[in-house]
Amino acid sequence: MHHANPRAAWTADDLRADTSWIYALDDRAAADLIAAVRKAASPDKTLFDYRRDDFDLGRALPVVTAAMREIRDGTGFAVLRGLPRAGLTQDEFQLLTWAIGLHTGVARPQGKASQFLSAVRDAGTVYRSSGGRGYSSNADLDFHTDGADVVLLTCYNVAKSGGESRVSSSVTAHEMIRQERPDLAEALHLPFHFSRQQEQAPDEGPFYPNPIYDWQDGLLFSKWNRNRLRSAQAIEGVPRLTAQQAAAVDLLDDILRRPSVMYTMYLRPGDMQILNNHVTLHSRTEFEDFENPEQKRCLFRLWLAPPDGVTLPESWRPFFRSVEAGTVRGGIIGQGYDDARRGFEARQAADLGMRPGA
Repeated sequence: MHHANPRAAWTADDLRADTSWIYALDDRAAADLIAAVRKAASPDKTLFDYRRDDFDLGRALPVVTAAMREIRDGTGFAVLRGLPRAGLTQDEFQLLTWAIGLHTGVARPQGKASQFLSAVRDAGTVYRSSGGRGYSSNADLDFHTDGADVVLLTCYNVAKSGGESRVSSSVTAHEMIRQERPDLAEALHLPFHFSRQQEQAPDEGPFYPNPIYDWQDGLLFSKWNRNRLRSAQAIEGVPRLTAQQAAAVDLLDDILRRPSVMYTMYLRPGDMQILNNHVTLHSRTEFEDFENPEQKRCLFRLWLAPPDGVTLPESWRPFFRSVEAGTVRGGIIGQGYDDARRGFEARQAADLGMRPGA
């Protein structure tokens, strides 16, 4: 079956040869961002109290919009360079990340505490545990997709060493599996079971089914997380992986790490990485951090449902809750999902002309 977006099927050489997926903010656009944050920032406000119209992104907005279009209709991967890192405190930089999110989608919760913005730094958690998450450890991560349509990652501080970012096209990987082992390609379209890592909302079970690949309207979608697959195998009621399923995900992980497929880069302070989780997978290498807390590796992560989100496969519903185009969907609803969050979500959806999700 032909993929309706051929540009999503890139190789590492393609990204090196054509760097149109890198978007640069000039000094005037960066100055507009500093002005927007300083004007809107209020110590009395939580993130949920801010509205899109509080932040005039000025000359930066067309560049942000173009990068978002690239991840929907192009490579599925973009880097926005030149955010004003030097001109902002860590708190201001975090608010800037949130402000860009307010212009590009409805933020989604990311875990048990229903946090809508995560600081990605080493908090000493164990990635391989039953409740483990990669963003709060310093581990070498498997290739995975995040639990929302789009993930934005802004870089404030880099590690002392390591922490290299890796991105691969799930569309390219699928094509290679189809060529090398068509029988295993087929297996990846059947349901697999994934653990919710003990973060489920009150109305959710401890695991959910999701194929690793599925089609919708001629587009290929992918969702993959080995850590959650492994954890689920210990949960009562989850069927054992078959030999064919195990072979299929091993081949997928092997292909994702091949140098021809995997694009590697270091994010620099002031870089924003934007990924479409439906057509890309990402990972990062283990890192060694600075001793000084001021210097420690720090990125801010935002999960978004964009207003122009396409229809998802029906098989995505158990996790995304809603699969209809342009709806508020995805995220790890978690256990702190309260009226403040619901109110924010409803206001933000209305501001962007989006329909609420399930």
